[in-house]
Amino acid sequence: MTVATAPPTVATAPPAVAAAQLAPAAGHDGTVVEVHDGTRWVPVLPYADLVPGRGVAVLLGGEQIALFRDRTGHVHAVGNRDPFSGAQVMSRGLLGSRGARPVVASPMYKQVFDLSTGSCLDEPTAPDGTPARLPVWRVRTTAAGT
Repeated sequence: MTVATAPPTVATAPPAVAAAQLAPAAGHDGTVVEVHDGTRWVPVLPYADLVPGRGVAVLLGGEQIALFRDRTGHVHAVGNRDPFSGAQVMSRGLLGSRGARPVVASPMYKQVFDLSTGSCLDEPTAPDGTPARLPVWRVRTTAAGT
């Protein structure tokens, strides 16, 4: 089992209002991606459904989350809402790195966000004056049924 956790200073998502009740079918190898909703681990999709270098949007309760599998196989979960445009598009962003940091560039205005912390590496504040950051969720992969 691989577990990726965010540092304790990262803002966590609020508990899901209506988390998925049914587990997704496991991938061909039986591995499922789970996201922590603030209360419990929620299975969201088979690991095999995440194509390296591409994102997928999932709904956890009432919150859209962008899931990414990087080229090393690590899974990252951040908010899907771009704080600069307000559009739910981060799952369509471009994955890359700045130094050793895994990052995603917004497909809208191209600001780059650290996938580990959610912080924008280009601008400290969004147009509305709030900190420019994406919420980060804890994510793990597990064998189906565990």
